[in-house]
Amino acid sequence: MTVLLPDLLPTCTAALATLRGLHAAARDTVTARVSRDGKLDAALLEEHQQAAHGYAWLTTYVEALAQMLDWAGRLDTAGRLGELESLMLQAAFGEYIAQAYGGIPMSQGEIIRPADLGLDSPGCHKHHSEATGLLRRQGNSAAVRMRIAQLIEDGHHFGEDGLDDETLTLIRDQFRRFAEEQVIPHAHEWHLKDELIPIEVVDAVAEMGVFGLTLPEEYGGLGMGKTAMCVVTEELSRGYIGVGSLGTRSEIAGELIRLGGTAEQKEYWLPKIASGEILPTAVFTEPNTGSDLGSLRTRAVRAGDTYAVTGNKTWITHASRSDLMTLLVRTDPASKDWKGLSMLLAPKPRGTEADPFPAPGMTGGEIKVLGYRGMKEYELGFDGFEVPAGNLLGGEEGQGFKQLMATFESARIQTAARAVGVAQSALETGLRYAKERIQFGKPIYAFPRVACKIAWMAVETMVARQLTYFAAREKDSDRRCDIEAGMAKLLAARVAWANADNALQVHGGNGYAEEYAISRILCDARILNVFEGAAEIQAHVVARGLLARDRN
Repeated sequence: MTVLLPDLLPTCTAALATLRGLHAAARDTVTARVSRDGKLDAALLEEHQQAAHGYAWLTTYVEALAQMLDWAGRLDTAGRLGELESLMLQAAFGEYIAQAYGGIPMSQGEIIRPADLGLDSPGCHKHHSEATGLLRRQGNSAAVRMRIAQLIEDGHHFGEDGLDDETLTLIRDQFRRFAEEQVIPHAHEWHLKDELIPIEVVDAVAEMGVFGLTLPEEYGGLGMGKTAMCVVTEELSRGYIGVGSLGTRSEIAGELIRLGGTAEQKEYWLPKIASGEILPTAVFTEPNTGSDLGSLRTRAVRAGDTYAVTGNKTWITHASRSDLMTLLVRTDPASKDWKGLSMLLAPKPRGTEADPFPAPGMTGGEIKVLGYRGMKEYELGFDGFEVPAGNLLGGEEGQGFKQLMATFESARIQTAARAVGVAQSALETGLRYAKERIQFGKPIYAFPRVACKIAWMAVETMVARQLTYFAAREKDSDRRCDIEAGMAKLLAARVAWANADNALQVHGGNGYAEEYAISRILCDARILNVFEGAAEIQAHVVARGLLARDRN
C-alpha cells in the first residue's frame, strides 16, 4: 500500500512557493524590528534576538525544503526517484511546513512561532494554499512514517544520496568499508578507555589522502572539492566522530595557509600537511573569550627573528600529538579588538603520554570530556614560547582574524558533514536495536511509536545531508556561502542530537548503560551544537548575514 500523494513534485513546488511568501513576510517584520534609520542596528538585533534567530531558522527550513525538492527532481530526471525517496520528500515537506506555521524548535524548550516573528493569524492565513494545507494534513502522517519504516527495515538502504557522480560514489564506498572494518569494531573501546585513536588508524587515514583531500595537487593534495570532503567526513564520522574529525584541523590549517600564506609557506607546509607528515591543531580559543575572539589576550612580542608568545588557550583538540599549531595571537598590544590579531604557524615537538608537551615555554593539561574523546582536549599555557618570525602567516601582522574568517565556510561545512555522519550512525544503531529487541513476543520495531521515530530520523538525516551538499556545491562553485554553510551546520547539529536522543530512547534503559554504543553516540552528538560556533552564535551569524544581504 502506498500513501504517496498524487502529483507530489508539483504539490511540493506549489507549497514551497507559498512558504516563501510567509518567509518574505517574516523578513519584512523582523527587518523592521532590528533596523534604525534604514540600517541594521546591532543593539536592536541583540534586543530582538529571539525573532532574528527564529528568522534564521525559518530561512534554514525554506532552504532545506528547496534542496530536498531539487534532490528529488534530479532523481526523477535520472529515473531513480523511488517510493522511499518520494515519501521522504513528502514527510519533510509535511513536517517542516507544519512547524513553520506552528512552531520551529530552535532547541529543547525554545520554539519560534509566527507571532514571535511579528506575524499575526490573518498574516499567516494570507500565506496559505491548498498545497500547504494538504501537506500539513497528510505529508507526514503516521501511515507515511510506517511505510518509510518498512522500506528502511533491512538497514542497507536509506535513500539515494543524489550525488550523481561516479567518483564520489566510489569514494563513499571506499571510506564506508574502511569505517566498517577499521573503525566501528573498535570505536566504543577507544571511547570507554578514553584513549587516543591509535596512530596506525591516523596513518591509514593519511594514506587514503584525507589530510590533503581538498589541497591543490601542486602541493601534494588530491585537488578535490568540498563535496568530496563531505562524503569522506560523513562516512568516517558514521564510524566514529573522532576519526571523522581527524581531518578537521588539517582542513583548517590547509585553508589558512593556502588562502593567506606566502609562497614559501605554502611550498613548505602544505605538502607536509597533505601527506600527514605533520598533524596540525587549531589554537584559537581562550578561557574567557569563547566566541568573542576580538577580546583575545594571548600576546606575541617580536624580538629580532623570533616571536615570544605568552598567554593561555583552551579547548585545543589533538594538541599533544600535533606537530604544528595555527596559533592566533595579539601582536599589537595597543589594540582592543580583532584588528591587532595575527596568525602564527607555530611548530612544536610531538608529545608522548609521559611528556605531552615537551616544548620549552609551553605547558598543558587534559580536559576530561563526556564524548569526542579520540583526540583529547587540552588547555595550554605559553610563557615565552618561541616562534620564528618567518612563520607569521602571510608575513604581515594584523591579518589573523581576517585569515581565520576566510576558513569558516569550509570548517562549518565539514562540521555539518560530521553531524550528518553521527546522525546516520544513531539512526542505524537505533534501527538495529529495535529489530533485535523482543518485547511482548515481537521486535519493538513492530510498535508504531518506535518505527515512526526511526522513520523520521531517516527523513531528517536526508534533509540535513542535502542541505550540507548544497553548501558544499556553493563553495565548490567559488560562491560566497557563509550563510549556507551556517544553515547546514545549524540544522545538521540539531538533527544529530535529536537522532541520538531518540535512538537512546529506543534502547530504553539499556541505552543508559555504557556498554551500549548509543551512550557514546549521544555524548558525541552533543558537542556538535557547541563547537565551530555554538548554535546560538551560529543562528546570530546567519540572521545578521541574511538581514544584511536582504537589504542590498
